[in-house]
Amino acid sequence: MHRRRVLATGAAVALAGCVSYTDDTPSSEALIQDAIERRQHMTDLEAQRTMRVETTDDAFERVAEIAREPPAKQRIEVVESTDPDVPAGSVIVTNRTTTWEYNPATEVADRKYHPNKVDSDGTKRELEKLQSASRLGYEGTEAVDGRRAHVIETRPPVEDVDRSLDLVVGDTEFVIPLEASDDREALSVTRTVWIDDEYRYPIKERNAIIEDGETRYEVTVTYADLSIDEGLAEDTFTYLPPADATVVTDGPQPDGIFDSRSAAEENLPYELPAPDVADAYVLDRITVVERGDRYGGTTTTLWYNDPNVIARELYVAVRESQRFSSTSPDLEQIDLDGRTAYRRDEGVQTIFWNCADLSYEVSSLREDTPLFEIASSIDCR
Repeated sequence: MHRRRVLATGAAVALAGCVSYTDDTPSSEALIQDAIERRQHMTDLEAQRTMRVETTDDAFERVAEIAREPPAKQRIEVVESTDPDVPAGSVIVTNRTTTWEYNPATEVADRKYHPNKVDSDGTKRELEKLQSASRLGYEGTEAVDGRRAHVIETRPPVEDVDRSLDLVVGDTEFVIPLEASDDREALSVTRTVWIDDEYRYPIKERNAIIEDGETRYEVTVTYADLSIDEGLAEDTFTYLPPADATVVTDGPQPDGIFDSRSAAEENLPYELPAPDVADAYVLDRITVVERGDRYGGTTTTLWYNDPNVIARELYVAVRESQRFSSTSPDLEQIDLDGRTAYRRDEGVQTIFWNCADLSYEVSSLREDTPLFEIASSIDCR
């Protein structure tokens, strides 16, 4: 079996709003839409998560205590495990700029810096994929951890299944062994999601790949002791490795993280812009990184997010060197108030341009962000 060594990332939907149903049996489409709407406003989550992976010749199970503040913060502590790659005692703690990963078998604590990582909402994205499935089926209700849950099943076409599997419950990617079969037409895929009746929260998921009636691969994730928006301890997303651990680091360590332009500018060789963003956005942080690669010089990133909507964020980057290639086929040349700029609309939506001795970038994961207007509001001196 080919699998990625990974501690699964907890994910959830929020308690907000309510969809009204015309009878006692909600439709699958309405349940998923309710989950998407609630997901956007969740503040925090705690649960015990059990994950079981089975193949024709292997099986393992992990039980972890998880805490989340979507989209960026998570804490996962494995308390039981039969997975040799992820033993009991394994820990992952992530915040906006850093991830710690501790392996008790090797006694190594890996600290990865990611000060300019864009945080997307994988759970919402997977719910939207599920919503667009052509063969959704409502299978009634079942009890999950003593709670009433609605069962939704879909059978995605095999040709739509990649070599990786992204989960709704768990926000995790696994590598799956599709190459084990020489006949893709003999395969079928089922995906079942249980949505809690009270919370409208996905609390269980099972994905299975079946060949000629035999289940070749199955992953099941279940939440227990779930609590949503009840608050978390202040130090939940900080981590101190054991005293005897070997600490290794990678990624660009930030030279500073600031909460205002004035504080950041005291450490910069240039002034920072004051872009005109919508009132819903607030300045979350400013990261400063001294680059030593081909994009050398000081890179400053101003991060804005909407505190009321998960993963609704944008950023403005200022660099001393140009990061984009004007000849790239992925870029479209546009006019930005008489200046030449370039737009990219694949994945992250971005506008690049140069001004005097600096290079600018405005980016967002959301297609509805008015990037052109924000770019136009930045004074070019």
